[in-house]
Amino acid sequence: MNEEGIPENNHGNQEEEASLAETNLEEQLKSKIEELEKKSSEYLDGWQRSRAEFVNYKKRIEREQSQAYQLAAGNIIKKFLDIADDLERALKNCPKGKEGAEWAEGIELIYRKLLGIMESEGVKVMDVSGQKFDPNLHEAISHEEVEGYSEGDIIEVVKQGYLLGDRILRPASVRVAR
Repeated sequence: MNEEGIPENNHGNQEEEASLAETNLEEQLKSKIEELEKKSSEYLDGWQRSRAEFVNYKKRIEREQSQAYQLAAGNIIKKFLDIADDLERALKNCPKGKEGAEWAEGIELIYRKLLGIMESEGVKVMDVSGQKFDPNLHEAISHEEVEGYSEGDIIEVVKQGYLLGDRILRPASVRVAR
């Protein structure tokens, strides 16, 4: 009741309080939803970043393993290159006559088998015919004045060069025109 003795209308105040409480609850819920969406977004970003890092890690490990294999294979194969050189020289200097022909066929067969094994491991003989001298690929053992060749032309391959994939196992030893 008010001062005049008339009962107060609390019903209006209750509605206002209920409306305020409802508005306050909505704001709290919206705030909580925004907070949870923000956390959710942070977690999603973190998860995506972690997944990308893992994929990159996996690729790097595979690349490093491949390089390690090539390095190990290259070190082993380098030891066989001298044998290939010896067989190549033997074929260039084979004895003449019938016995020499049979001997040369045997040596050539051994040489082709060795090259086949090296090729199966990814080793390729450098093709230097008709090329200019490149210090990244070739090793000059002499510079000579030779008719018919211009400066920097490769005159002769003294020792074959070999590649393992894109990596140089051994540069080709060559004679170069001056």
